[in-house]
Amino acid sequence: MIRIANLYKKFGDFLALKGVSFDVNNGEVVGFVGLNGAGKTTTIKISAGVNFPTSGDVEIDGYSITKDKRKASRNVGWVPEIPNFEPDVKALDYFVYLAGYYGISSEEAKKLGKKLLEEVGLSEWMNAKIGKFSQGMKKRFALAVSLASNPNNFLFDEVLNGLDPAGMQFFKDLVIKMKNEGKAILFSSHILSEVENIADRVVFIHKGKIIGIKKMEDLRKMISVNIVKAVVNNYNEALKVAEKYGKPAIVNGQIIISDFKGDISELSSELKPYGLIEIGYERQNLESVFFQLISESEKSESH
Repeated sequence: MIRIANLYKKFGDFLALKGVSFDVNNGEVVGFVGLNGAGKTTTIKISAGVNFPTSGDVEIDGYSITKDKRKASRNVGWVPEIPNFEPDVKALDYFVYLAGYYGISSEEAKKLGKKLLEEVGLSEWMNAKIGKFSQGMKKRFALAVSLASNPNNFLFDEVLNGLDPAGMQFFKDLVIKMKNEGKAILFSSHILSEVENIADRVVFIHKGKIIGIKKMEDLRKMISVNIVKAVVNNYNEALKVAEKYGKPAIVNGQIIISDFKGDISELSSELKPYGLIEIGYERQNLESVFFQLISESEKSESH
């Protein structure tokens, strides 16, 4: 189990994390969603013991990452957003070297490395230097290393980025297998359609603060509702009109109105003075929910 408790992190004068708290339970997959710079990678690096928080803590199976880092970090597998490996070392040799950090003997690590590298689709590249690997192949290698000690907890930072469709399917299958084995899995991703397919819960972060934690079953109810999408020239005035019909937010240059109540033809008439270009019903998705949460968060901060 991963327990993230009231994390704050400052880089100079910049406060990157502002009281981040949430849990990842055993047998659960949690998606971690936010814009670039929202604090996802910082949270994951602190949880992996790579960075230390300014205040707050992370517990891995009850061990504090700040007070008992050795025990905590030994029971977590981490795949960074951009894996950085020695380019001139062969994959299997490097796996054996890294497995040594987990107290695995060279002989055992070699057998394990062959097995895991085959599982992640690198069986034909075991004796190739890592410098020849594509970004997706480096991600697969990092996945193999994260599995070396068979930990109970996993931290995946944008692991889908750089993977081809076969790699994405492999990752999804791997996560389902881990979940069924009772592992706790936290993964960040900007590919929100994949988050919908994998996660049990989704944690939304914006500007270093958690702005929502939703069960996937509740999100599916939200995204099954038809919403109204409108494209206008004057967004500021149009938003005031849209507020009478539901909960509006600007998403990718469009006004998205969730919880729509009223007559769409009446809304269309009211929006015409503000340069209405297009209006219609649209199925909501996870991205729409995310931007709705951002809009609500920024409104509450401004009051």
